Amino acid sequence: MNVQPIPTVSERINEIRRLTAEIVNREILPNENMLWADVRGSDRLTDDDRAQSRKLRDEVRAKVRQAGLWAPHLPTEYGGAGLDFLELAYMYEVLAYATGASSLFGVVAPNSGNQSVLVKYASEDQKQKWLLPLIDGELESGFSMTEPDQPGSDPRSLKTTARRDGDEWVINGHKWFTSNGLKADFFIVMCRTEEVEGTADRNAAMTQIIVPADAPGVNVVRGITVWGRPSDHVEIIYDDVRVPLENALGERGSGHQAAQDRLGAGRVYHCMNSLGQMWRAFDLMVERSLTREVHGGPLETKQFVQGMIADSYMDMQAARLMTINCAEKMAAGQDARTDISAIKVFVPAAFHRVVDRAIQVWGAAGVSGDLPLSGMYQGARTLRLADGPDEVHRILMAKNVLAAYRHGEKGWDFGN
Repeated sequence: MNVQPIPTVSERINEIRRLTAEIVNREILPNENMLWADVRGSDRLTDDDRAQSRKLRDEVRAKVRQAGLWAPHLPTEYGGAGLDFLELAYMYEVLAYATGASSLFGVVAPNSGNQSVLVKYASEDQKQKWLLPLIDGELESGFSMTEPDQPGSDPRSLKTTARRDGDEWVINGHKWFTSNGLKADFFIVMCRTEEVEGTADRNAAMTQIIVPADAPGVNVVRGITVWGRPSDHVEIIYDDVRVPLENALGERGSGHQAAQDRLGAGRVYHCMNSLGQMWRAFDLMVERSLTREVHGGPLETKQFVQGMIADSYMDMQAARLMTINCAEKMAAGQDARTDISAIKVFVPAAFHRVVDRAIQVWGAAGVSGDLPLSGMYQGARTLRLADGPDEVHRILMAKNVLAAYRHGEKGWDFGN
């Protein structure tokens, strides 16, 4: 991965990118297959092979810690690197270049997202009971928000309820695509509670509540396959689940804001992650065109392939500049809602196009397990649904633009 200093960013961001790229290039890419051999599962693996995979991962994690890059999303007081929003965004781009690299840096969904929510919203008692063991790897967590009978793009329509009964919440509802559901020791569950008095805001009815996975009434119905393969997502029915009132995260009615904190930043991080994978796909495509001989000449001489390279270069540059512009606005505290929707639509589609071209240049090898392209292809398509489908974000963009003009703006300010 060719990572060079960026003149327009801070020295710290450049140093983070450099250190991350060094570990990716030296420790992860050369060992990419062996690092994950035991996780992917193969009948040909010996016990020594599996032990070697685990040893390699431990060695990489130790070097990440030595570089001061472990758990970059967490504050230093919780053992993390304490990176700010923009530093994280640039780091995630580099991390995404190599398969599974983020997990070797202590960034594993949904645990990392739940950790960030707990850091901001949990009480000190909750942090002691749930956050610290989660950080130490003693607990696993899941995030339970999406429901099968309600549109995921409108979290305010969720039907799962939490009713107060004495000193307990009684939770009833039906969730699916709950992440890490087969391993989680606890879930953060988005529930509808009674609205906060004195407000008609529908958002004020939403509260996130910590629910132990072994609580009576938590029924995991099934694991959900994604793209025809097993995933870590499950369908859950909460049937009169009782948890203490103190399991609510933050104030009653703060659940919607907690979700927006997670999803707003998460959309930028998803896009930076997509950029890192696009970068890898682009490199693979160009390298293949230089070395593959077809019909008496290298692929690079074929105009169809040259067109794919040119189109992919434009997709990559446009997606990257849009995402960085959005990230910089968010870091500066500006209103970036329209920009977030724009990158949420454009970047996954550009990612999908670039990977599709790379697969085409590689031929049958592109859809094999020998390359990361097939996984990228599925991931890119899935991102057009995750955190709100394209259509919802297109509508939001149009509404924001029209509202600005309707309220007296003389034109859209594309300079900021």
